[in-house]
Amino acid sequence: MADTKVLRLAVVGAAHPHVSYVLDELAHRTDVDLVAVSDPDPEVAAKHAAPHGGAVYRDHRRLLADHRPDVVAVAGIYGDRAAAVVDSLDAGAHVLADKPLCTSAAELAAIEAAAARASRTVSLLLEKRHYPETLAARTLLADGALGELVQIAATGPHKLNRPSRPPWFLRRATYGGIIGDLAVHDIDLVLLLTGAREGTVCAHTDRADQEFARYGAVLLTAGPATATVEVNWLTPAASPWHGDYRMRLSGTRGTAELFWAQGRLVAVTDERPPYEVPLPRGRRPAADALAAFAEGRDPEVGTAASLAASRVALLAQESADSGGTVRGWSVEPGGTPPAG
Repeated sequence: MADTKVLRLAVVGAAHPHVSYVLDELAHRTDVDLVAVSDPDPEVAAKHAAPHGGAVYRDHRRLLADHRPDVVAVAGIYGDRAAAVVDSLDAGAHVLADKPLCTSAAELAAIEAAAARASRTVSLLLEKRHYPETLAARTLLADGALGELVQIAATGPHKLNRPSRPPWFLRRATYGGIIGDLAVHDIDLVLLLTGAREGTVCAHTDRADQEFARYGAVLLTAGPATATVEVNWLTPAASPWHGDYRMRLSGTRGTAELFWAQGRLVAVTDERPPYEVPLPRGRRPAADALAAFAEGRDPEVGTAASLAASRVALLAQESADSGGTVRGWSVEPGGTPPAG
């Protein structure tokens, strides 16, 4: 086993509750030390820093200069994330970021360049990869139980809980768009499960409110496979789930349906009628990345995967903004898909 080191962890931006994905790992590790938290709202920074004895900052650049962290978790206002990621990389830190990584193609290009010149990793918190249902489905595909994967249909409904949302969340300039925020998870899974390196993408979103779309849909081709991703903020208030997320995988020899909210995976093949697939233990969203950084290895979700999922999601958002135009995407040998 690789030698481990004590990581100096900092949080730059804590406006989104997903910051807990990273901070919750501190209870499971003795090789990670939270040194500081920054946020434009000092009360938010103090809330997350105090339980761990971390310093509090309003200016993330001062934090980076004072503490030189090994890893920076980024979970602030979406429109502020690109600057936080680039500055953290330039300060010599690996970045563990909540999604969306950023809100524009130009910002993504700046992040890609910063990661390359700093020789540091950007790992996006794509927690759907680590759910038990996803892990079991990946095993089915790897074992050939479903044959060749040719169609994927994903739905990602969410409760908006509008009264509790901060103003920045409901403004396009600071939110960035529903596709980049919600669809990126399933886009990542399409790229992961198909192994595709090229394809096309187009999308449509709700245009009733120019500041905040309530729903959207993506059509993505990935190599020989075709995928649809539907996302919305329309889950009824009385629903028992924040979101009844689902995905159907259709192969040439069988299908599998993932019911993430219900904790089920149901498969049927040419040889076997519908059956419940036993589920393995899931993985915590930030567990692999922090362990990888401590051990000096690459996390499963590395820079290439983080950039690829983000780039395709941003292309889909651009498609929706332009009325559904089709955009081509490809992954170069280094793993980074070019824009447009």
